[in-house]
Amino acid sequence: MSRNVVKEGMKTVGRLIKKDKFPILEGHPIAQLHGEEGVESVGNLKKAMKLADKAKKKEFRIYRWSPDNPNQKPFLQSFFVDLPSCGPMVLDALQKIKGEEDSSLSYRRSCREGICGSCAMNIDGVNTVACLKPIDTDTSKPTTITPLPHMFVIKDLVVDLTYFYQQYKSIEPWLKTRKPPPDGREYWQTPEDRKKIDGLYECILCACCSASCPSYWWNPEEFLGPAALLHAYRWISDSRDDFANERLQAITEDQGRLYRCRTIKNCAACCPKSLSPANAINKMKIRHLSDKPVEHLEAEPEPRFGQA
Repeated sequence: MSRNVVKEGMKTVGRLIKKDKFPILEGHPIAQLHGEEGVESVGNLKKAMKLADKAKKKEFRIYRWSPDNPNQKPFLQSFFVDLPSCGPMVLDALQKIKGEEDSSLSYRRSCREGICGSCAMNIDGVNTVACLKPIDTDTSKPTTITPLPHMFVIKDLVVDLTYFYQQYKSIEPWLKTRKPPPDGREYWQTPEDRKKIDGLYECILCACCSASCPSYWWNPEEFLGPAALLHAYRWISDSRDDFANERLQAITEDQGRLYRCRTIKNCAACCPKSLSPANAINKMKIRHLSDKPVEHLEAEPEPRFGQA
């Protein structure tokens, strides 16, 4: 990356610093946090550019394992990246390492905009997507990058997500209706009904939540996991879908598929899109136990003292 591009990026971040806020990220606390980290990191980088070359180098310790060498145990390999010539995100550092130092380094990536979920990995102990995680420009300590935990590793940072996608497929993530749309073209929805799926449809299936969930670690054969259940509730909540009860019945036929959730909320803590699968799971539990939509229960007046 040329110095001109880096300078332009710094000017843009400088304007954000003056505003001291990210209005477009309102309601997305993790994105706000990443934005603030990015501003701080670039500010530190501007100071580092005036220092000696050694102070500009950032150590990245990356998990390495290859099926071509099955007898070699996994290990952490250190790479030193020149920050002024690197982009601001962890994915930029990985791209630079792969392009300039070790082409055998393996990881997934695609959109680099936090939309595809491909570059999910564990960075400094937290599951997140590398394209949205700013580099910590504190060169006194390394950044450690490992694969998503409790997943079978294919190579380096690439994990096997076959079973994860099979579980997603099992909840039938598509619109199911009993009759065609009235105008023969599309199913209409009111703005109020459309708002009910906010916080559900944004999931990018990065698997960060499922890979951080202890209930999923110990019971992946039974428990569907936060991501699949979040999508299940997305279709149960959709006013255009005519099979909400059938969907809920299919999930609760084996109680381990839903009720293995212990509301630990690791899923909400690490979701790069600031979603809360735990909240969606609790709403499905309430709907199953009460046989009423959560919205109807919230609208009912609470019984007075002495009433059943």
